[in-house]
Order: sequence, then C-alpha cells, then structure tokens
Amino acid sequence: MKRERFKPPEPDDPLCCCGDIDQQRDYCCCDCEELDDACERLVRGEPDKPDIFSRFISCMADRLGLPCCAIGPLRLEISVLPPMVLIPGLLRVAAINCMLGVVVLTVLPGLVLWYYYVTHRRKRRTLFFLSLALFSLAYMYYLFLTEIVPRGDVSNLQLVTVTTGMMLTLISLMRTKQGPGFVKSQSLAQGINSICTTNQSTNIPGDSAPCKGISQSNGEKEGKKKLCPVCLQVRPPRAGHCRICGACVLRMDHHCVWINSCVGQANHRQFILMLLLFLVTSFYGISLVLRSVCPRQSLFTAMLYCPGVYNQYSTALCFTCVWYSVIITGGLLHLFILQIINVSYNVTEREAQIALRNKTGRRHFCGLVVETGMYSQGFLQNWIQFLTMNTDENGSPFTFTVMV
Repeated sequence: MKRERFKPPEPDDPLCCCGDIDQQRDYCCCDCEELDDACERLVRGEPDKPDIFSRFISCMADRLGLPCCAIGPLRLEISVLPPMVLIPGLLRVAAINCMLGVVVLTVLPGLVLWYYYVTHRRKRRTLFFLSLALFSLAYMYYLFLTEIVPRGDVSNLQLVTVTTGMMLTLISLMRTKQGPGFVKSQSLAQGINSICTTNQSTNIPGDSAPCKGISQSNGEKEGKKKLCPVCLQVRPPRAGHCRICGACVLRMDHHCVWINSCVGQANHRQFILMLLLFLVTSFYGISLVLRSVCPRQSLFTAMLYCPGVYNQYSTALCFTCVWYSVIITGGLLHLFILQIINVSYNVTEREAQIALRNKTGRRHFCGLVVETGMYSQGFLQNWIQFLTMNTDENGSPFTFTVMV
C-alpha cells in the first residue's frame, strides 16, 4: 500500500528522526519518508533513485551553511568520478609497451560504446560522457604542458594557440549548454484550440480530427502543429519530444550524451561551432606532439611507425595519448561531417531517423546523406535559413550550473 507523501504531522505522530516534530518541516536535515523508501528498496533489492544522494548532499550543504555563490548548491553524482580514475590509469598502463597499448586503446572505446548503449536503452541521463570529454581534454592539456613544452620544441606562439583553442572550445560548450530551446508550456485546451486553428488555416484535408479528438501521426507536414502525447503541449513543426530530457525541443536534432543536453533550434549553431573548434585544436595539438616525439618522421608516418618511442616512458605516454586523441577526434569528425551534410539538406537527425523508419527517405553516399525532401530549398538557402534562424525561444540566462 502506497503511503501519502508529505502529509502534515499530527499531534500523536512519532517524532522525526532529526528532532522536534514542530520543526520537522523547517529544519529537518533529511526527508524521513525518502529514507524509509530507500530502506524498503534496499530490502527488496530494487535499484535506488539516482537523484536521492545528490539531493541529500545538497540538503546537508545547505544545513551546514556551505557557500553556494553563483554556481548553486553543492551537488555530487557518482558518474563523474570513473573517468577521473580510468583515463589516467589506463593510458599509463597502455604506455608500458606496444601490445598493452593496442589492447587498452581497443577495449576502452568498446567499454564506452557499451555504456552508451546501456544508458541510451534505459533513457537514463548521466554525466559520465560529459565528465569523460572534459577530463580527457584537461588531461591531454596537462600532459602537453608537463611533457611536451619542457622539451623546447613548442614555441610560445604555438602554446598560446593551443590554449586559446581549448578555451574557445570550452566557451562554446558553455553556450551550447544554455539550452536547446524548449517548447513553451501551454494548457491542453489552448493546445487543442491552436491545433484546430492552424490546421484550418493551412487547409490540410483530413486534419479536423484534433477538434473532435486528439490524434498523433508519425509523419510531420509543414505548417502543421501537433499535440505531444507525453507532455500534452502544442508541438510546432520540426519539434520533437526528448524522453531523456523529458520535454519537447524546438527543431530537435538529437540528444547528445557528450554535452548532456539536447541539440535544438537555440544551440545547434553553437554545437557545430564547438565541434569545429575542437577538431582544429585537436589536429593542431596532435601535430605538435608528433613533431616533438618523432621529429624525423612525417606526421602520417609517425602515427604508424615511430622507432624508439617506447624506449622512454614519457615519450611512450605522449605517443599513447596521441592515439587516444586520434580516436576521439575521428569520432567527432564523423559527427561533424554528418551535421554539415544534414544542414546542407535542411534535415535534422531526428527527421532522418523518422524518414528511414517510415521508408520515406532516400539514402545517398553509403548512408551519409538521408534526403527527406520536406524542407530543403537548395544548398545556399538551407544554410542561410540555418544561420539566421531565430533562437529567442530559449531566453534562459547563463550560469556556471549549466555545465552539469
């Protein structure tokens, strides 16, 4: 039998575990009912709620008077910790010899892809991938400063260039994290009325059903508004509901686990800019490291054959980190190419997946291009529309808490 939550205490009720019952709701350091639920789930062997620990840490920090400043209350999530331990440990193990390097750099991407599959299948939001990306960037920069710069092969201008590229990438990430542009809340009655008005004004045949009963279709027509079956909000054309974020996103492209946010109308341009800045900085940093570790080889040859690189542990570690960076850069380069192609054809990743599922889209160039033919107005007009599309729907002020 399910208990009623947050029921006001009665005079004959037992005391709270934290003190006087009269001060239970104002000064209690924990939620006793949440504690009871956690104990019951532990006894039954059920998984715990992912946010209880973070809420408990935040509550304790507030009770202890810890300063929050502009970054909000202290929050802690276990998923941010594994990358801080795994990345340095595995890379240092991989630098011992060539065979260990091959094994580690093969298994590590496989583990990341497996964890991505698990979290994506369960529609679970996690900070693991964002922590992995940020800590990998920070660790590569740390090794660049401690192992490559002291060799004297990097000039001050090159160091400033790498540092500037990394800072611009982080700034672009912060701007991307401001939000994808969520659909504004609207009541159910207003939503149905808006759907009827829009469908009647566009003269779409057979679309009078929403006035009598709500219907949702898999296909989307230009100028047609729909009602989201999950959050019951009016969904403009090209908007989609993200089951991980739990909200409808304007011109939704996809949910990116690497930034722990959706990519939509308000941050799509910043997302592509962030990918471009990272790729340029990464390629430039890799070239500087290879020229320092293998000065007698060309850049492409040094990646495949660098004699004597495992004679010293420091050079072996730098060479291993080069290959780790190449793997990450290759994955993001593939994502960047897909984004450029989609913008050129004026199609989002969500629309491409829906078109392939409904067999209404056409594949070109080994599946890299998915043409739906719904919104494309030509290469030039598609890019003009993308670069000038409105982003005022987001409108949320930026704080440092958007990083998580």
